[in-house]
Amino acid sequence: MFPVARAAQSLVARGVQRTAVRQAHGKHEPTFHDKYGTMVLLGGATMFSAVWTYVFTQLKVEWGFSPVGRVTPSEWRE
Repeated sequence: MFPVARAAQSLVARGVQRTAVRQAHGKHEPTFHDKYGTMVLLGGATMFSAVWTYVFTQLKVEWGFSPVGRVTPSEWRE
């Protein structure tokens, strides 16, 4: 059982070493998302809010689609 456990431990250790090496050799400069990600997100949220604020306030949208009180019956014709 001892050789199997030692082999499993060495596999785990090699995986950890590969991960550490991969992270150590990564880019050290910030990516586009690191630099501008928050600003792009805030800009999109601002634009979204501005457009829907305009839609809700300036376009003459009739809210409440129920015809009760707005439709009067016409005279009966025989």
